[in-house]
Amino acid sequence: MYCELTLNGLWLMRPRIANRIISNLREISLADKFASSREVIIRTEAWDEATRFYKSILGLPITYRSSTMLGFETGAFCLYVEKGAEHGPVFEFLVPDVGAAKARLIAAGCTVEEEDASLPRCYIRDPYGVVFNIGQARAVK
Repeated sequence: MYCELTLNGLWLMRPRIANRIISNLREISLADKFASSREVIIRTEAWDEATRFYKSILGLPITYRSSTMLGFETGAFCLYVEKGAEHGPVFEFLVPDVGAAKARLIAAGCTVEEEDASLPRCYIRDPYGVVFNIGQARAVK
């Protein structure tokens, strides 16, 4: 595969390869699959310092702002920095049915680390120690 990194950090590919990747992505059936989103969240009590670091030192543009969270565009993913007790980075899988996915994961030996339907948030720890959120996938037309 031929790729090159451009100045703005985006990857360019030969059109034939890019079209094949796009076609493959369209063919993914989410009926029973987990698909990653571009979102990664970290939580820290040193929120002011952390958000200043990502904005000023790394120069990442802010894409989301609330009183307890800032989102930054990195190019490959969106990094969210949340105020609160620290935990490691959490990435996200999107699923067609969060309840069914949660039940399937628990049956496979995973545990629920944190859950809040109002956000929505359902942090799962897999048997190997990785923590991820399961979120609702948008319906495909």
